[in-house]
Amino acid sequence: MNNKDLRESNEHFEILRKIKKKPESTQRELAEDLGMSLGKLNYCLKALQNKGLIKLENFKKNPKKVNYLYILTPKGLAEKTKLTINFMKRKMREYDELKKELDI
Repeated sequence: MNNKDLRESNEHFEILRKIKKKPESTQRELAEDLGMSLGKLNYCLKALQNKGLIKLENFKKNPKKVNYLYILTPKGLAEKTKLTINFMKRKMREYDELKKELDI
């Protein structure tokens, strides 16, 4: 996996985690929590939606505004699980490498 793919995978993983945790978050809240620009988050959300990993549903928070609820699809839940496992494997490899460096 090249650096661009790894970065995108990490971004998607973090977005899926945030959506799972708080699906009623606004794009602005998600962007702020993730340290992303609103435009970048919107781009990522569309990519996740096009991949079938999330879907959007309208809901009304107040009578004058329509907001979206982000929902992970079954495919999205499976992808989140896969990304979580890959993330943990990467972190374990990094830990092992650092441990070897410190043992020298």
